[in-house]
Amino acid sequence: MNQVTRRLKTNARFVFSMIFMISVLDAYAQEVDILIKNGHVFDPKNGIDTIMDISIRDGKIFQVASGISIDPAKRVINAEGLYVCPGLIDIHTHVFVGPKVNKFANGNNSLSPDDFSFKAGITTVVDAGTSGWRNFPLFKSQVIDASKTRILAFINIAAYGMTGDAAQNDLSEMDVEMTVEMIRRHADIIVGVKIGHFEGESWTPFDRAHEASSKTERPLFVECHLPKYSLEDQLNRMHPGDIITHTYENIDERTPVVDEGGKVLAYVLEAKEKGILFDVGHGGAGFWFNQAVPALEQGLWPNTFGTDLHRFSMNAGMKDMLNVMSKYLNMGMPLEDVLLRGSWNAAKAIRREDLGHLSEGALADIAILRLKQGKFGFVDARNNRISGDQKLEAEVTMRAGKIVWDLNGLSAREFTRNN
Repeated sequence: MNQVTRRLKTNARFVFSMIFMISVLDAYAQEVDILIKNGHVFDPKNGIDTIMDISIRDGKIFQVASGISIDPAKRVINAEGLYVCPGLIDIHTHVFVGPKVNKFANGNNSLSPDDFSFKAGITTVVDAGTSGWRNFPLFKSQVIDASKTRILAFINIAAYGMTGDAAQNDLSEMDVEMTVEMIRRHADIIVGVKIGHFEGESWTPFDRAHEASSKTERPLFVECHLPKYSLEDQLNRMHPGDIITHTYENIDERTPVVDEGGKVLAYVLEAKEKGILFDVGHGGAGFWFNQAVPALEQGLWPNTFGTDLHRFSMNAGMKDMLNVMSKYLNMGMPLEDVLLRGSWNAAKAIRREDLGHLSEGALADIAILRLKQGKFGFVDARNNRISGDQKLEAEVTMRAGKIVWDLNGLSAREFTRNN
C-alpha cells in the first residue's frame, strides 16, 4: 500500500468518524416535546428500575438515559420522588356505553373510559366481551373510535354480547365463523374471545368460544358467571395463556379458589402451573379478602389487575385500578410486582407486546405515580376493610406523548401576573 492510498483511507475514516459524531450530537440537540427528569423509571421489559430521565418527541419515547440535558426540551416535568411507569393496562372493563337503560351492551351500565382511565394512570382498557359479532361495529364507531383512551376488546361468543336477557343464551347465534371473521377484520383491536353469563348446562358456548380463540391465536377470557359449570371443569378445559377472571370471588354461583380451611385448592394450583392466567376482576362482587389474602400467602398471585369497571363497581370497594393495586401493596405484594402486573404483565396477557414498556421508539404511554404514605382503608366486595399505610396515586398520565391528566400541574408553567 503506497503513501497516497494510506492517506486516503485515513482521511476517509476521519470523515466517517466526524459524520457519526455529528449525527450523535444532533440527536442529543434535537428539540424534544417533553422531558421527564429525575423520576424512578420502572420498565420491566427492559430491566430498568432506577432513577433516569425520559425524553418524548412526536408522541414517542425518544431517549431513556441518565442526565439528559433540559436545553432542547419544550416542557420539563420534575418527577423527583415519583415512579415513571408504562401506561397502565386494565384488561377487564365494560365501556360499550350507550342509551339503553340498565344494560351493559350499548347501555348505561357501561362507562365512557375517558371519564375514568387517565386519572388512574390507565392508557389502555380492554372491554370484557360487552359486545359480540353482531354489535361490535356499533361499539367501535360509537365508543372506540371516539375515545382518547386506547380501547381493545374481548369479543363475546354471544352475538350481541352482554344484553342481560335471553339473547345471551341463544346458541343459534353463537357463530364461530362470524366471530372469527370479526376478529380478523379488526385484528388490531380484538385481543381475544370471552365466555361468561351463560346460564344453560351445555358446554357448547364454551367450546365455540375456545374454537374461535384458537383459530385466531388469541386467549379465551373466562368470566366465571357460569352457574352450571364448576370452576374445576372450566379450568380443565382452558389452555395455557387463557385468562380466568373474578379469581378471588366467593359467591354461591362459583367455587372459591380457597377452601373453608383457608387452603388454595389443588386443582387451582395445577391450573396455574399449566399456564392459566388469573385476573383479579374486582368489580362489585368479584374480590373478597378471605380469598385474596390466603391465596397471596400461598403463591396464587394474580397475573393482572383487571378491575371489572362498570357503573356499580366504580363507587363501591373497587374504585379504580390504582386502588386495586394499592390493596395488593398493603396485603404484602412488593411494589415492583404490583407495577409489573399493572403494565408489562397485562400487555403480555393480551398478546400486545407493543404496549406496556418504555422502549425508545415506543409510543409514549406513560404513568407518573406517587406512592403516598399515611393511613388508608381498603374495602372488598363484602364490605370488609383492611388498613394500610401506602397508596398509589396518578400525578401525570400521558397518552401517545400528550398529557391527558395532571393532578397537581407538574407539567404546567408557574403562574405570574404577566402570563
